[in-house]
Amino acid sequence: MINLEDNIKKIVVVASNNYHKIKEIKEILTEYTIVALKDIGFSDEIEETGTTFKENALIKANAIHTYLKKSGKEYLVLADDSGLCVDSLDGAPGVYSARYAGIHGNEQANRDKLLKELEGKDRTAHFNCTIAIIYPNGDSRIFEGKTFGRITTEERGKKDFGYDCLFYSNDLKKTFGEATEKEKNSVSHRARALERIKKELL
Repeated sequence: MINLEDNIKKIVVVASNNYHKIKEIKEILTEYTIVALKDIGFSDEIEETGTTFKENALIKANAIHTYLKKSGKEYLVLADDSGLCVDSLDGAPGVYSARYAGIHGNEQANRDKLLKELEGKDRTAHFNCTIAIIYPNGDSRIFEGKTFGRITTEERGKKDFGYDCLFYSNDLKKTFGEATEKEKNSVSHRARALERIKKELL
């Protein structure tokens, strides 16, 4: 268990237990102690009822801020909501990216539906990451990052993470599924939002 009392001002609670997300945040916000929800004893489900990335990020951040306040803890809270936005689908799957096919987390079904929906349509797309930061006093800030590309007609590379094997990055000239973790993180939507946060916090 992480000792959260060592330096309270350097602690950032991320509203997630996702290993990949926590790892990416740690690699960018190196000046801070990054902790997951399990480290503060939070195990409740947070219902994401927003219709925009900003709304969902704030819902999660506020839930954790309230929990910490009741516990007497004054930590910075970070929550993000991310998704794939396709121009010709009016921004879909958007906030429903993880449950595009109707079942949360069924990534293959989500990809299959996306390919079917895009038959004969423009494939320009971007990933969006919106991050909400809430300070101990309740003040909040919103940061956004985007990375641009297009949807391929077939899966390329690793298929173990969302739409990566379908997203051809304009920056990398390959799909995220074909890229190394280091390559992807160098141009990802979350990395770009986090870099803005790093400048703000420091």
